[in-house]
Amino acid sequence: MIQEEDRYRAPALDKGLDILELLAQIDGGLTQAEIAKHLGRSPNEFYRMLDRLVRRGYVTRIDGDRYSLTLKLFGLAQSHAPVRRLVSYATPFMRELAEQTRQANQLAVFDRGSVVVVAQQEAPGYWGISIRVGSHIGLFDTGSGHVLLAFRSQEERLLMINEYSSSKEHPTVAKEFFDRLDQIRERGYEMMPSAQTAGVYNLSAPVLGPDGRAIAALTIPYIALVNVPQAPDMTETLELIAETSRQLSALAGSEALNAK
Repeated sequence: MIQEEDRYRAPALDKGLDILELLAQIDGGLTQAEIAKHLGRSPNEFYRMLDRLVRRGYVTRIDGDRYSLTLKLFGLAQSHAPVRRLVSYATPFMRELAEQTRQANQLAVFDRGSVVVVAQQEAPGYWGISIRVGSHIGLFDTGSGHVLLAFRSQEERLLMINEYSSSKEHPTVAKEFFDRLDQIRERGYEMMPSAQTAGVYNLSAPVLGPDGRAIAALTIPYIALVNVPQAPDMTETLELIAETSRQLSALAGSEALNAK
């Protein structure tokens, strides 16, 4: 008699999922032979499946003959309920941050090769720099992009850069750029002049998941406010955004955000 759990087996699907689950646990990727050895099968069984996973963008080839996960699964997850929950929980914190700093702020994530603004809070006064929700912004020349890269492993940084660059022109990524990312990670934030608007500074801090990886970047496009009583200066604003990002990071690791 066929057991209930085997009645609707899909061997090809199981094989593909076995590969994805295995590669998710391995840093540096595996060769086809190593995948077969881990899964107790013949290497020839995996050739077509690996080819399809590469063509669909879930797996990439590195160092010639090694296979590693891309960030496509991460991007799919980002576009689903977790991001909506993050935005929902972040909104009151972003509103309070705007009131404290007298500046606008925004929340951005890395989603399928793009840096996307998923939430935006207007400044409470007349003046502020706003970016529309849904806007795609730069990975290399924005505070949000720098923070999203900084709080990832070097392997993940390269995957993000490759995904971002697949449909865009980009400068050669020099060692100095990665050194800058390490400095951002060490100090916990990015502070840089805007590459798009004169007189604006990007103040960006990470929203970290339970594993310490950046799942989002919180950014204030800081402008010096004149004749605004008690408006925080840049140093005070940086302290406020850092504290808000810590609160959101704690929230990101809570059962509430991860609940289904």
